[in-house]
Amino acid sequence: MLKKSFSTVHGKRIEIGRSDPKTTAETTLVFLHEGLGCTALWRNFPERLSTVTGCPAFVFSRFGYGDSDPFPLPWPIRFMHDEGLTILPKLLKAAEIGDYILIGHSDGGSIALIHAGGLAPDGLRGVITEAAHVFCEQLSVQSIQKAKADFLSSDLRKRLEKYHGRNTDNAFWGWNNVWLNPDFMNWNIERYLPYIQVPVLAIQGEDDHYGTSKQIESIVQQSSAGAEILMLSACGHAPHRDREKAVLSAMGRFIKRIVPQR
Repeated sequence: MLKKSFSTVHGKRIEIGRSDPKTTAETTLVFLHEGLGCTALWRNFPERLSTVTGCPAFVFSRFGYGDSDPFPLPWPIRFMHDEGLTILPKLLKAAEIGDYILIGHSDGGSIALIHAGGLAPDGLRGVITEAAHVFCEQLSVQSIQKAKADFLSSDLRKRLEKYHGRNTDNAFWGWNNVWLNPDFMNWNIERYLPYIQVPVLAIQGEDDHYGTSKQIESIVQQSSAGAEILMLSACGHAPHRDREKAVLSAMGRFIKRIVPQR
């Protein structure tokens, strides 16, 4: 079970969780959650992947999510850039994480790619993305519009409150409003891809209603260090939940190839 605590960046609290340190590798698996996610919404997947690979797991809730401090609204269009280039490096330093592999889901995957291509950090050993975006598609906008309608008229708000508590409105409207900003259609992070110097595994579900296969194709075609694709059938926007066994297997193989085993 992950041990929950808090770290501090820019004088604000960030909720973090770490796996039991009884692991055999020194490389840490750093999990970056989706646009409506948080530490708790990873459930037991980080521990399971830690067991498979022998690597310690580190999860956290970004500002405005889970039990972390709020993030003022409205969020800027470059909020993922700020996360990958400024906040994440400071958090890794505060947590005393040396070598690491980023595992990012949706917005978290985009943040991982920005971090890897924008900074080329010494400790980074690899990147795994699930349903990451490198540009904005009309399909994404349509699905996020539907999420807005669900938040206002269904039990979505109540379900999110279980995980985000006082941050529920901050998390939802921060994410929803920025993606629905007309200027966000011009958002694009493809320029970072050629500068990624570590191996990449890009995973996506064939039934992902937030993005098409053009996202994963761009990652593979433009990543200079080479990237692997895993397209999964009978799988939507959350591969680690929809196809957990297949994702654990693929991530495990990828990580074991790049992490020295004792």
